[in-house]
Amino acid sequence: MGNFTLIIGNKNNSTWSLRAFLALKHARVDFDEIMIALRPKLDREKLDKLTPAGKVPTLIDDNDYIWDSLAIAEYMNDLYPEKSFWPKDIKTRAHARSVSAEMHSGFVALRKAMPMACHSIFECPEITGDLKKDIDRVKKIWSECLSKYNKDGPYLFGKYSIADMMFAPVVFRFRSYQVELPKSHQDYCQLMINHPDIKSWLDDADPNDSAEADK
Repeated sequence: MGNFTLIIGNKNNSTWSLRAFLALKHARVDFDEIMIALRPKLDREKLDKLTPAGKVPTLIDDNDYIWDSLAIAEYMNDLYPEKSFWPKDIKTRAHARSVSAEMHSGFVALRKAMPMACHSIFECPEITGDLKKDIDRVKKIWSECLSKYNKDGPYLFGKYSIADMMFAPVVFRFRSYQVELPKSHQDYCQLMINHPDIKSWLDDADPNDSAEADK
C-alpha cells in the first residue's frame, strides 16, 4: 500500500519534519526521503518544484500530496489503524487529540526562544513571561497525562501515540536548553530519546546544522 516519499528539512532543526517522520516510522512502511536545505538559506526553488504548498514536511503517496505534520500523522492513522496511532478509548483519544492540536498551533514563545537543535547544548535563557507560560503549560500537560494514564504504559497516554510524536521536539528543546524538570518528566524525556524511531532520526541529524528559527 502506497509508494511514499517524505520531503523534509534538516533533521537537526526541523521540528515539523521530525513529527511526520515519526508517523511514517510508526506505520512501519518503506519510504524515500528528500531533504530540503533550510540552513543557512532555504532552497525555495527546489521546494516549490516538489510540493504545491511549498512547505516541509510533505508526504507524496503515488501522485497525491499530504502536507502538514498532523495531517500526515492522521493519514497514516487512516491507512494503518491497526498500528494504534491514537488511544482506543474515545474520551482518552479526545484528550490526546486536544493536547496534540494545542502543541501544533501554540507555544510560539517556546519555539522562538528555544529552537530545536537535536545534538546541541545551550545555556538556558531567562524563563520569564510568555516563555515561562509555555513551559509551565507543557509541564502541566505532561504531569496530567503521565499520572492519569500510567496504568496503560509510560508514554503520555500510556501507549506511544501521535501525542508523543507532537511533543518529541519539546523533549529535544528541554534537553538542549537544560530546562529544569521534575523526575517524572526527566524519565519521560529519556524514554522518548531512547525510542528506536527517534534514535533513527538522531543518527541522521547533522550536528553542524545551526539552531535558528523554528521550521
